[in-house]
Amino acid sequence: MTEPAPNPLATLEWYLYGLRSWGLSHYPRVRSGNTAVPQVSLRQPAPNFAPPSPATTVTVPPSSPTTSVASLPAEPFTWEPDPSDDPAEGLRALHQELGDCRRCGLASTRTKLVFGTGSPSAALVLVGEAPGREEDLKGEPFVGRAGRLLDEMLGAIGLARNEVYITNILKCRPPDNRDPAPPEVSACAPYLRRQLPLLKPRVLLTLGRFAAQTLLGTSAPITRIRGKIFWVGPTILVPTFHPAYLLRNPKMKGLVWKDLLLVAALLRGEPAQQ
Repeated sequence: MTEPAPNPLATLEWYLYGLRSWGLSHYPRVRSGNTAVPQVSLRQPAPNFAPPSPATTVTVPPSSPTTSVASLPAEPFTWEPDPSDDPAEGLRALHQELGDCRRCGLASTRTKLVFGTGSPSAALVLVGEAPGREEDLKGEPFVGRAGRLLDEMLGAIGLARNEVYITNILKCRPPDNRDPAPPEVSACAPYLRRQLPLLKPRVLLTLGRFAAQTLLGTSAPITRIRGKIFWVGPTILVPTFHPAYLLRNPKMKGLVWKDLLLVAALLRGEPAQQ
C-alpha cells in the first residue's frame, strides 16, 4: 500500500503545537482549507549577503527592531576553510591533540573536557560560552536544563541535535560557572579556530553574550547585536540569547524565535526579505 504524501499544512500545525511546550503563545495562526500558508518575512535585506572588505573597520550599530547586516569592530574571530574532505577525521585528530589539556588553570578543577558533539558535516554550528556542571560531568555540551531547552529550540525549526554541531568557547567548566577569564580564552580559543574550518558551517548561531562578543570581537551587549547577521570569516553568524538566560527570563523567548526563523531562512539559502 502506497503511503500518502506528507501534508505540509499538517506538518506546520504539528510544529506550532510543539511550540506550546516551549512557552510561546504568539505565533502565526494556521489557515484552514486551501489557503496558502504565508512565507515568513524578515525585514531589512542583506544585500547579496556579501561579506565586508577585510580592510573595513566600523563599529557595531545601535540595536534595531528589524533585521540588518552589521559590520564588525577590529579583532573579530576569523579563519579560513580547511581543504580537508574528511571533517570527522580532522575533528578526531584535533580532539586527540587536545588530550588531557593543561594549558590553563581550569585543568585542575574540571571533571571532563568538553570538546563538542554533533554532525561533522552540519550546516549549522552552535557556539556557547563554557560547559556547566552537568556538561562537566558527562563530557558533552548542553546536556542540562539549558540543553534540553536548546533541543526544543532546534526542534521548533525542524532540526535535531545530531543534525547540527555544538561546541563552546571554553572546553572546561569555570568554577561556579563564572565568566571565562582572558587567559582561559587565550588558551582555548585556538582550538575553536581550528574546529570551525574543519566544520565549514554555513551558519553560526552564538548562544549568549560571551560567545557573541568573543567571535565578533566586540564589547557590545547582546541586546544590541541580536536580531542582526554578521560575516565572521567565510560564515554568517547570528547571535541570540543563551538557553540558560531564557530559563530565567522566559519572556525573551519571542525574540529568540525570531532569531531561529532567521537561521532557518539562512539555512534554506534565502536572503532576508522585507
